[in-house]
Formats: sequence, C-alpha cells, structure tokens
Amino acid sequence: MPTTLDRAVNPLLSSASQLFVKMSQRNNMAKATVIRVSNRKRKQTLVEEHLQLQDIEDSAPSSCSSSFTKDEIHKLRLALLEWYDNNHRDLPWRTSKNASNGNDDEEEDEEVQRRAYGVWVSEVMLQQTRVQTVIAYYNRWMKKWPTIHHLAQASLEEVNEMWAGLGYYRRARFLFEGAKKIVAEGGRIPKMASMLQKIPGIGEYTAGAIASIAFNEAVPVVDGNVVRVIARLRAVSANPKDSATVKRFWKVAAQLVDPLRPGDLNQSLMELGATVCTPLNPSCSSCPVSEFCKALSISKEDTSVAVTDYPVKGTKVKQRCDFSAVCVVELLGADTMSDEKQSTSKFILVKRPDEGLLAGLWEFPSASLDGETTSSARREATNFFLKNVLKIDTRSKRNCNIVLREDVGEFVHIFSHIRLKLYVELLVLQLKGKVEDVLRSHGNETTNWKYVDGNSLSSMGLTTSVRKVYNLVQKFKQKSFPSHVPAKKRSRTTKRT
Repeated sequence: MPTTLDRAVNPLLSSASQLFVKMSQRNNMAKATVIRVSNRKRKQTLVEEHLQLQDIEDSAPSSCSSSFTKDEIHKLRLALLEWYDNNHRDLPWRTSKNASNGNDDEEEDEEVQRRAYGVWVSEVMLQQTRVQTVIAYYNRWMKKWPTIHHLAQASLEEVNEMWAGLGYYRRARFLFEGAKKIVAEGGRIPKMASMLQKIPGIGEYTAGAIASIAFNEAVPVVDGNVVRVIARLRAVSANPKDSATVKRFWKVAAQLVDPLRPGDLNQSLMELGATVCTPLNPSCSSCPVSEFCKALSISKEDTSVAVTDYPVKGTKVKQRCDFSAVCVVELLGADTMSDEKQSTSKFILVKRPDEGLLAGLWEFPSASLDGETTSSARREATNFFLKNVLKIDTRSKRNCNIVLREDVGEFVHIFSHIRLKLYVELLVLQLKGKVEDVLRSHGNETTNWKYVDGNSLSSMGLTTSVRKVYNLVQKFKQKSFPSHVPAKKRSRTTKRT
C-alpha cells in the first residue's frame, strides 16, 4: 500500500520525468535545426563554388550545350555575315567560287580544288605572321606553284627559299610534305575536316578553315582572333591556354557556324578580331555584335574593368638565351689577286640538320657557345668547326692564306622561344689555286655545304638572321674599304691592324 510520502513524491517524480522528456525533445530538435542549418550552409557553399567554376556555361541550367540562346545565335549570325559582306578586306586568297554553269562538273571540281589549295597555303602562311607580310609571299608562291601538283614536284630547298623571311620554316616543310602525300594518293584534297587532319602539318584549325571555306562543311575554326572575340562576348575569365577552356571555345564557335555559309561565318569572326575587336584598342562603337558583348556590358557597370581585360593574359614562357659565333668565310681563288671586283670570290654556306630549329636551311658556318665569351674564345670555337667539319685549317698555309680576319659586329635575333645572340666575323682566305679545285679536293661527305658567289648570295632566299649577318658584313666592307681596295693592299692593312 502506498504511504502518504509515496503519494506526495510520485507526482513530483512524474512531473520531473515529463519535464526531462520535453527538454530532451527540445534538445534533439535544436540539434536537428543546427544540422539542417549546417547542411544548408554547406549546400549554399557548394552552389557558390559551382557558380565560381562556371565560365562559358554561365547560368545554363544543364550542361555547356547552350552558351548562347537560339535567338542569340540567330541574331549573331545575321549581324556577323552582314558586317562581313560589307566590310571584309580584299585579300588574294578570298577569291569567290566560280558559279557553276551546270554543264561541266569536272571543271567546277577543279576550281574548288584550286581554291582549297589556296586556302591551305594562306592559312599556313598566316600562322604567326601579319596579313600585310603574307600577301606578297602568297602571290609569289601561287605564281610559282599554282596547284598542289606543281608544289609536289618542287624540291624542299626551293620551298625553303620561297619561304625565306616568313619564319617558322617547319610550316613550309609540312606544307610541302602534305602536298606530296596528297598527290601520291590520287591528287585530291580531302573535303572533310576529319580527313584533312590525317595530312602531315594540318591540325584542327587548318582543317576547319579548308573544309568550311573551300568545301562548305559546317565546322568551326578557332584562332587567336576568334578566342578574343568569344572571350569578350561571353566575358570568359579562364586562362585561354588551358586545355579545358580551349575545348569550350571550340564548342561555342561550333554553335555560331552558319550551316549555309560556314566559311564566311568563320572568316567573319577572324576578320572581326583582326580589324575591330583588336587586342589593345577595340573599336566597340563600330562592332556589329556589341549588344551581345558581356565584357562591354561589365565595363560599363564597373569602371575598374575594361574590355581589354578579356581574354586574360597568360604567363609568358621565359625565352632561352643562346649564343653563337658566325664566321662568314669568303674564298678568293689564285686568279682573284689581280681582280679588284673580286667576281670570283665565293662564300661558304652550311646546311643545318634536318631536325630542330631552322631544319634543313642554309647558313654561314656557325659554332655554338656556352655563353658570353671573349673574342679569342669565339675564334677558337670557329677554328675547331672549320677544321673538323669543313676540313679548313686556318693555321696551315698549305692550301690557303688568311687575307683578312675581323670581328664585324654582333646582334640579337629573337625566335618565339629563343633569344639568340650572334657574334659575326669575316674571314677572307686566299686559296692557292682556283676556288673550285681546292674545295673539290676537300669535299666532306658527312656535312652538307656549298659555296656560292656574291651575286647568287644576294638573290638567294636566306633566313632573316642569315640575311642580317650578310648585311652586317657588307656594311663593314663598305666602311672599311670604300674604294674597293685590292686584295694585296687589304692584306697589308690587316697586318698593320
């Protein structure tokens, strides 16, 4: 039987128990609330990170399949094509296709093939080279080799001479090898970009240009100009050199390609980037698509942002510094001593290796240096090269005498990735016998070299750096011997020096 005390305590215990249960429930609810808040914050953070990672896709609800809306694509195509029709530059490789007369399909196909060849040549030349520079080279090239069949019959040396001064000589070699491959396999340039990329030297960009411009295939092209236009239209802040970003540029460019005029649309983007949407001074007021430009819109809202902030500037790769001693060897035959015009003098040229920088091109004898060196060290390196490679011993008087040996100057030549400093000297040798006879007796089967006279050297297709070397020597001669001093007198002057 419950006592009086039990009856008094039990209700208190019951109330305390209920209170404890309620407090536990409230505590659990509080914990749950904290967890939900934490999850919401985490979710919000993830969303924010996702938005920060989005670039070209912007606020697209799904994937990157729609960088532009259908309405934007339609309006952009119309605006770009109308602007291109009225403003494109008149360039020799932009000749229009001949209208078909409906009777001679074979003749029309040949015309398309010639156009494809012309587009190929121009696009390869235009890589890393200004349009105004390319025009003269293109006209000379097409005059000499008007079709791919003519080019395939040329020699690599002829091609390199024609290319001299354009730089990036590997492009010329690939163009030549590609032409030979096509001719060997039937002589027809493939019409599809996917097939064009199987030809040596033709990448995605060149293939897209040929296929869209010549064969009307609806494929995109993306070069530096197109990257700049798209980066500003979409305010792309990602590194344009990043592989993932490059792929997205191609996707956006593919969206814009007009199925009826793919070549003209591609050229309109390139032309816009080259003439209006330029790197440093874009003419936004005359841009046909400025209303769609996010970079321009942002710059109007935020004065700290400029259109030229897009695309972002990548980190430049530091150039490698190389040093070279160049020896211009002028050879005088025994019959030259009494000839003031020196019409029989010859200059030695050496062919570079078939691989590497300036592969297969001709240059004056050169010796690589470890760095900045003294004149005597450079001369020692040159002597070693002449003796071991060309079999010319400057210290022996058995076959030749040194008439003149002078340092004539130095200069720096810039390649895309190399800063090359060249030290130039002139070495005039008097051979004991005719030039041809002496050199023939010293023939070297392992080294490709030849000698040419001064007139031929002046008209040869030399690289820019070799031409600079030759011009430096000519200026030295004009300054030192303005009256065409005979060889004997020059020898005495040199001894006094």
